[in-house]
Amino acid sequence: MALSVSNKEESMVTTEGISGGMKVILNRPRKLNALNYQLIVQMLRMLESHEYDPTIKFIILKGNGKAFCAGGDVTSVMTLTNAGNWSFGANFFRKQYSLDYLLGTYKKPLIAIINGIVMGGGAGLSMHAAFRIVTENTIFAMPEASIGSVPDVGSSHFLSRLPGFFGEYVALTGVRLNGIELVQCGLATHFVHSKDLASLENALSMMASSDAKNTTKISEIINNYANERDIKTENANSRLEIINKCFSKETVEDILLALETFAVDRNEKWIFDAIKSIKSASPLCIKLALKLIREGRSQKLEHCLAREHLVVSHLLRRTVDADFYEGPRAMLIDKDRKPRWSPSKLELVDEEMVRKCFSAIDDDDWQPLRLFERPNPSNIAVSRM
Repeated sequence: MALSVSNKEESMVTTEGISGGMKVILNRPRKLNALNYQLIVQMLRMLESHEYDPTIKFIILKGNGKAFCAGGDVTSVMTLTNAGNWSFGANFFRKQYSLDYLLGTYKKPLIAIINGIVMGGGAGLSMHAAFRIVTENTIFAMPEASIGSVPDVGSSHFLSRLPGFFGEYVALTGVRLNGIELVQCGLATHFVHSKDLASLENALSMMASSDAKNTTKISEIINNYANERDIKTENANSRLEIINKCFSKETVEDILLALETFAVDRNEKWIFDAIKSIKSASPLCIKLALKLIREGRSQKLEHCLAREHLVVSHLLRRTVDADFYEGPRAMLIDKDRKPRWSPSKLELVDEEMVRKCFSAIDDDDWQPLRLFERPNPSNIAVSRM
């Protein structure tokens, strides 16, 4: 039974007790479950309080409505930042990344049921779970560079560990992936038809208490509902060879040149879409995203999140430019869809600009994100490509 709620803040996340576990449900369906500060704080407290509860062996994460979570509530962040110092926004992301880290190191199995839209901040809530279940309704993307930011929420960790250079492709182009493609590349662990989700949730809730924390038993139950046939019939791997040849290049300019070279001989829509996306995104943010992904391959989750927080803080602070504010203006507020990026071209973004966004910030109102290592053997990324 869902817990009762008494005010708007509490109703943003609801819980439902089930045998051996608990469902945590994002509950802003009219906003596509976008993350604002109140939702993040409530979810963080809720998960912290249940981590050591002996009666709860596993947690199911899901969203109410047609989205799992469409990302961060950009309007809320802009309002928060414009109401005071830029560091107000940095504190928002500090809290959000702390939640992402808790999810990525949680001491109990997390089962994310991603039925619908999952973008940006929604990826931070779901991609760190041990089990990531997608459906025919799932649409995934990390479109941050197109609105003046960088792929964050730990994406420099989970994208950098995808096969080949697929992570660079996802981060730089903001490509939309469906549920089957997510399983194929390793971002999801299981594909289940949406009509079977209720039965799956019921089966999980019927587990014996002794099995509820057993990841092998959980996997067996999910596998009973997973559809491997659909995964095998659709093949996203065919583009991986070209992706590796292009996105392995050292610079964004070289990546773009390689894509344009392939476009001459191959009339494939995804190549033209990738070129268009890179050219239309913030030049600075595209270069920052590439550096984050490349360096994230050798870093632990806590280090990836700390570096993402540093870069986003520089964007909030306008250290190099105001693209973090210009993107939402053009795409979400005025909706003219004509952002005036500064610098306006990739070749105008030099190494010093990129370096500044990775340098320490000297400001009394700002503190770096410090996360302490929390060993967790259960949340293991699965790759299929």
